[in-house]
Amino acid sequence: MSMSDPRTPPKRRNPVLPPRLPTLPPVARTRHALGLSAAAAVGDFALQVCRDCGAVQYPPREACRVCLSDRLDWRPDDGGGTLLAATIVRRPYELYFRDQPPFRTGLVRLDCGVSVVAFLHGVCPEAPGRVRVRAYLDRAGRAVLVALPQEDVPEMTDDPLLKVFGNSPKGRNVLVTDGRSEIGEAMALAAVAAGAETVWVGVSEPWKARESFKALEANPAITVLPLDVTEGQSVETLAGQIGGKVDILVNTAEFHRTHSALARRGVETARAEMEVNYLGLLRLSQAFGPAMCARAAERPKNAVAWVNILSVFALANYPQQGTFSASKAAALSLAQCLRSEFRSSGLRVLNVFPGPVDEDWNQLELPPKLAPAKLASAIVRALEDGIEDLYPDPIARDWHDRWRADPKVLEMELTA
Repeated sequence: MSMSDPRTPPKRRNPVLPPRLPTLPPVARTRHALGLSAAAAVGDFALQVCRDCGAVQYPPREACRVCLSDRLDWRPDDGGGTLLAATIVRRPYELYFRDQPPFRTGLVRLDCGVSVVAFLHGVCPEAPGRVRVRAYLDRAGRAVLVALPQEDVPEMTDDPLLKVFGNSPKGRNVLVTDGRSEIGEAMALAAVAAGAETVWVGVSEPWKARESFKALEANPAITVLPLDVTEGQSVETLAGQIGGKVDILVNTAEFHRTHSALARRGVETARAEMEVNYLGLLRLSQAFGPAMCARAAERPKNAVAWVNILSVFALANYPQQGTFSASKAAALSLAQCLRSEFRSSGLRVLNVFPGPVDEDWNQLELPPKLAPAKLASAIVRALEDGIEDLYPDPIARDWHDRWRADPKVLEMELTA
């Protein structure tokens, strides 16, 4: 479809009724318990294990329940266990849960030796039955435990429980901010394949679009709209048209050049990278953020997620792409600020940290490189699982592991 105004006007809210105000689940956690949430943020289920006696701990604590050692490490667990008992909650006390019942909860004895209370997926067996426990993030960004059947079933994510914790594009309105790049094209097609109701794709200068963009433009499921993240008026204009309807925003706008800081005189390239990668994100957040936060509590369809495609180079500067890495580090810092500001509404921020992507500006990078289509499908899965940080390829995961182990050592490795 050619560049045009959105076709469907927003459904008008009944002005007599008060707007639906956001509420959040309880957020109180000790610093030690936040380790469970940190693991869930990257899609892992982890438990504390005593380094001295090997005892597994739950709930999280400061000292070992067996030997009182304070040397407790977070280690991944497969979540396998047996459902011991189940009940149905019909009258929850917390305000947030009052429109959720009825829902099932149960007591699960994990194979590692501890028992946990978890929400139960709709197809979990009756007790005693085998289940697997996973940690999800709730709308407050805190970990909750969910017991799932041992094997996935068709339409697994359609369960009402998982819909609360996930941000699936299915049936939602998705905005991809830049469709000119390979990543933007792949993301738009992945959103369509995931069942998105509407997919808008922004294009700043259509005459600069890739040859393959013509097929994207002709796709009847996609609407192409003018959007230049370097121009405040362009961003504000589009926000005025569709800002009240966007459920998921995926920021694919990026300026990428493979230069070190000293490889090119002047600051023009670095300025362009900051203008798109950092200031572009800021313009988008100021224009679209408030409306998405205001819609985060609506039913049956609400704004659920904001996706930033960053780079693993944001964690530690890659000198061969020095100024690009710096712009992504600035964008990461801003994305963390947005996560804090969006939190009160329940709007989720997904930060994506790919390694080298197989696109033109990485043509001199040696394999392995991540295909844009693989990156897009990984983002869809991450939205469905409701995670906050995605490292979608082996390079990114290795880089992240080394950064977590010792950022200084990683810096020294990169400067060698």
